[in-house]
Amino acid sequence: MSEEQKYIDFESYQRVAEPHKREKALAWRTAIGLQDVDGLRVSEYLKETAVKHIEGDITIDEVREQLRSYYVNKTTHDADDAEKEEADRVAANITKLLNEKSFSFTPLEFLNIHRHLFEGVFKHAGEIRPFDISKKEWVLQGDSVVYGRAADIHATLKYDIQNERDFIYKGLPTDEIISHIVDFVSLLWQNHPFREGNTRTTAVFVIKYLRSCGFKVNNELFADNSWYFRNALVRANYSNPQKGIQPDNSFLVKFFRNLLLGENNELKNRYMLIGYKEDEGDTHTTTHTTTHTSSNDIQPSSDNVMRLVLAIGKEEMSVKDMMEAVGLKNRPNFLDYSLTPAIHEGFVCMKYPDNPHHPRQRYSLTVKGMMLLDVNNIRN
Repeated sequence: MSEEQKYIDFESYQRVAEPHKREKALAWRTAIGLQDVDGLRVSEYLKETAVKHIEGDITIDEVREQLRSYYVNKTTHDADDAEKEEADRVAANITKLLNEKSFSFTPLEFLNIHRHLFEGVFKHAGEIRPFDISKKEWVLQGDSVVYGRAADIHATLKYDIQNERDFIYKGLPTDEIISHIVDFVSLLWQNHPFREGNTRTTAVFVIKYLRSCGFKVNNELFADNSWYFRNALVRANYSNPQKGIQPDNSFLVKFFRNLLLGENNELKNRYMLIGYKEDEGDTHTTTHTTTHTSSNDIQPSSDNVMRLVLAIGKEEMSVKDMMEAVGLKNRPNFLDYSLTPAIHEGFVCMKYPDNPHHPRQRYSLTVKGMMLLDVNNIRN
């Protein structure tokens, strides 16, 4: 077996490959896994082409061009070609976006992500749907969520994102931070701005947003549980007063606690099914476990980083202020062993990130940093 054949399994890359290859492989695994929200499967050709990209033989743009050419020139057509082409091309587009660091937390960015994901796949890529929709859901026994009105989508999207931009996380305990993130993501998805591809667009937007908040998002959850993610969004937005059913975001909370805190809450689609009854011996509960198995656990790499997080607390500080707070006088050592790793690990952020040497530069904790602060306060 050749090395490339050996690594068609993207999880193998994540275990043994070099860091830059692991990062690419995880992006591909996530992108491929997200196709499951619409029941799509990528082709073997896509997997083989992805390996060439991971190995550095071709660029992601060359992957996209090769896929386009492959389907244009394909002489033997199968019944599922259209679905595979959508899955292949969207997976490549997701991989490209996940590997890019740029992000703007605006409604336009949300629309642009849809356009980038589905350009060449849907004629209406990036366009807000002009009509109201409903969708029969398995988890709702064929019923539908009430989605946002087409006429209100742009205004509602702008309102929800602006509210999140204005929200202050400082001082909130971890449970409230998770709850607020869940509420925002749930509202964002309920708008359903597009005719198709809403969940995949929401997932990519949320991953990039959480990264901008300082989290090293565990994309494996999206890769392995994308259908659960969609069903959890459905349950968080569904109510049926006649049947006594209210919106239930507990399933989405479990997903995000696993995603951001490294917990190991059980994620099972059948538990979300309307009318589901536990089998004898089935111990499904809504309690959180405390087993930390994820590499995304909120733990600093060193005592220096922890000390800095505690020193900053809820304040906004200059480098001089921080050095005095932690009792250090050697600026290069403070930068190398405290501030730089704290920023790199997503616990601390700059007030002026685009101008690191701004004369009024200050530093404060990110949402992730505040969660670490809260966890430390609870333990002590």
